[in-house]
Amino acid sequence: MEFLNDLLTTPVGSDKVLGDFLTIGFMASVLGSVVTAILILIAGYIVAGWVKRRIVAIAERNAKLDETLFHFLGNIVRWIILGFSFLIILNTFGVQTTSIIAAIGAAGLAVGLALQGTLSNVAGGVMIIVFRPFKLGDFVEIDGQMGTVKDISLNTTEIADLSNVQVIVPNSDVWGNVIKNYSTNKTRRAEWTFGVGYGVNLAQAEQVIRETIMADARSKAEPEPFFQVTNLGDSSVDFLVRVWVDASEYFAYKADMTRKVKEALDEADIDIPFPTRTVYTVAAE
Repeated sequence: MEFLNDLLTTPVGSDKVLGDFLTIGFMASVLGSVVTAILILIAGYIVAGWVKRRIVAIAERNAKLDETLFHFLGNIVRWIILGFSFLIILNTFGVQTTSIIAAIGAAGLAVGLALQGTLSNVAGGVMIIVFRPFKLGDFVEIDGQMGTVKDISLNTTEIADLSNVQVIVPNSDVWGNVIKNYSTNKTRRAEWTFGVGYGVNLAQAEQVIRETIMADARSKAEPEPFFQVTNLGDSSVDFLVRVWVDASEYFAYKADMTRKVKEALDEADIDIPFPTRTVYTVAAE
C-alpha cells in the first residue's frame, strides 16, 4: 500500500517511478521465465514418459521382439528428450547453451576414455541384445565356458556351468569370442568311433553296431545314419558312426549308446582290442 501511495504521489518522469517500473518489469520477466521453465519441464517429462511407453509397447505387442532391448532404447530416448528440455529451459533464462554442450561433450570424451573397458562391455551387451546369438535358457559355450544362460545384462552374461556354478562373463569377451549355441537347432548328430580286432568279420561287426544303435527309440532314421570303416589303426579297425538325435537328449543318448554297443559286441564275441606294446630284450653277451 505504501508502494502505491509513493507511486501515485511521485511526479511522473522522476527516477524513483522509473526504477519502480523497471523493478516490476524485471520481476514479471523472471516470474514469466520461471513459469515457462516449469511448463517446459512438465511437458518434457510427460512427453519423455509417453515416448518410452510407446517404444516398450512395441515389444510387448510382438513376442518375437526382445523386451530388454526396447526398455533400453526407451530409456535412452527418454533421457535425450529430458536433456533437450533442460537446454530449452536454460535458453529461456538467457543462458548460452553452446558452451554447455561443448563442455558436456568434452566431459563425455574424458569419461569415455577413463571407462573404455566398461563401455566396451556395454557395447557388447547392446550387440548381444540386438542380434541375439543366444537367449535365456540356452545351453552355450562361450570363451571356454560351457553352461546354461541365466541372465543377460548390459555389462555381463551369467552362465550356470555343468556343476551349477555361477560364471560371470564380461560382454566384451562374449561378443569378441566364438559362441557355440547348442540349443539353437532341435537336432544334433552324435558321433562315435568303435574299434574292433583285425580278425573280426567286419560285416558282422557293422550289423551289431547298427542294430544296437538304431533299436533305440531316440535314434533318427532321417537324415540317414553313417556307419563306415574309416581307419586302420595300429591295433584295431575303426568304425565311424554318426546318428542324429534330439538336441535335448544328446548327452544321455551318446553315453547310453557307447555302453550298449560295448555290451552288444561282447555278447556277439567280437573282439574289442586295446593298444599293446611288444618289448624285446636282448641278453648281454
